[in-house]
Amino acid sequence: MASRTPSPTADRAARTAPAPDRGAAGERPRRRLSVDERREQLIAVALELFSRRPPEEVSIDDIAAAAGASRPLVYHYFPGKQALYEASLRRAGRELSARFEEPMEGPLSDRLYRVMGRYLDFVQSHGPGFAALLRGGSVAASAGTSAVIDEVRRAAHDQILAHLAIPAPSPGLRLTVRAWIANAEITSLEWLAERSVPLEELQLHLVQEFVASLTLTAAREPALAAELASFFADERPDGPSGRLVQDLAGLFAVPGILDAVTALAGGARPAGSVDEASAQAPEGSGAAPTE
Repeated sequence: MASRTPSPTADRAARTAPAPDRGAAGERPRRRLSVDERREQLIAVALELFSRRPPEEVSIDDIAAAAGASRPLVYHYFPGKQALYEASLRRAGRELSARFEEPMEGPLSDRLYRVMGRYLDFVQSHGPGFAALLRGGSVAASAGTSAVIDEVRRAAHDQILAHLAIPAPSPGLRLTVRAWIANAEITSLEWLAERSVPLEELQLHLVQEFVASLTLTAAREPALAAELASFFADERPDGPSGRLVQDLAGLFAVPGILDAVTALAGGARPAGSVDEASAQAPEGSGAAPTE
């Protein structure tokens, strides 16, 4: 019968043979990613890098190292950094567009306040890449990246108009919304560079700017002015609109401002005009014309 005692050579081989690969700390072997999973992983890693550094400062080697992949593997999925940048930007654009979605319940300025909170949180966490693109200084900017930004702007525009719930928005109102979106971009990017005010203060400021712009547009459009009454009726005294009105009331309490504004509201009557009472006075009634 053969001996069951292992030979010294076999025993030494058993002791020195490599153990099955179980990964770090004895974990199970890492599962191979599918084609779609690997592509999505590369996009997610690239977006994280582009969020922390301007795109021109991120290389394919940086992305490969962060993804635990080789440079050739990255090129297998994307022809170059520009394609990977645009893919990551499209993902970021979808996320940003989704942040404008808000249940249509409660005061409008409260809804916009929550939306702007999510928007500014996104700007803060993805700052360098978006700042480089929106400022037009990125070497990675292209027609593809510009299209992504335009899609985000259209989504924001449509969402805000939906919250206003005006059946046929006028060109003036659409222009007001677009101008406010552009202003929010510029203001938030300036904030990223300076951080001169608390984020919550900027959030409130942007919402109140929209309310002020909406009010000014309504002053020029009677149909919108009729909608404005219900808008203010739904607002809360401690909400963004209520606080704006209170700030304006405090401003008018400053000596001289209310008198000056009242004089401006009266306006200067054109030479040769008469007031409405005189114009309607019957002939021979003795009503004296207004000078």
